[in-house]
Amino acid sequence: MTSPMRYAGTLNMELVVPQHSFEGRVVIVTGAAGGIGRAASLAFAQAGAAVVVADLDPAAGERVVQDIAAFGARAGFVQGDVSRAADAERMVAFAVERFGRLDAAFNNAGIELEHQPTADCAEDTFDRIIGVNLKGVWLCMKYQIAQMMRQGGGGAIVNTSSVAGLVGAPLMPAYCASKHGVVGLTKAAAAEYGRHGIRINAVCPGVINTPMMERAFEADPRRRARMERAHLLKRVGEPQEIADAVLWLCSDAASFVTGHPMAVDGGMVAI
Repeated sequence: MTSPMRYAGTLNMELVVPQHSFEGRVVIVTGAAGGIGRAASLAFAQAGAAVVVADLDPAAGERVVQDIAAFGARAGFVQGDVSRAADAERMVAFAVERFGRLDAAFNNAGIELEHQPTADCAEDTFDRIIGVNLKGVWLCMKYQIAQMMRQGGGGAIVNTSSVAGLVGAPLMPAYCASKHGVVGLTKAAAAEYGRHGIRINAVCPGVINTPMMERAFEADPRRRARMERAHLLKRVGEPQEIADAVLWLCSDAASFVTGHPMAVDGGMVAI
């Protein structure tokens, strides 16, 4: 096992050099500018991949590219909104134009805009959440799979769902619906393209110590304690722990795994 390697990030997290090799492979990560997406982008690059860093935020996205370049790996930034077909298609075109092909993708972009019961959820809020979290995953897969098929098949895709995609989530009706939808979409696509060697899985995180959650904890310090108690391990997760699962799912070590929604949740949904 290699020694941990530190990088300067928003939360000063520890980057562990992965055991899996992605040498010669090209990976797209959406929602890559912060949190889980940033951790996954750095981990893929450390494992040898060329990484397409895709995000709405150009300044933060370019910082991830610079961090990757600092340890000699290849990366490029593309700005885009995953809920727009043209942007999703452009992300794949960028990967092919810059690096020659596409081997794996982590569809991680998502939003959370609500804390209200179902009857009070506004229609535009519902549409926006479904548009990014569910339609966005479908659009990204649509163009990613098409490129993998043009290359003769083969490849791996991981979609970000949530524990809210496995159980009910009160006061989050649209978010819960979108994440359940990601699980269903993942299984449907896995069933369609398994015979072409394209593996498609989902990762379902519990509460993760991202910048967004840090802001929520600062606003309500008691919330962290509540969230920690909700996990069997009595703590929230770190972005690197989700990145580790994503890399495994995309690696050859997971060559017989497809159509699987993997909970990485500290036991949150075990009871």
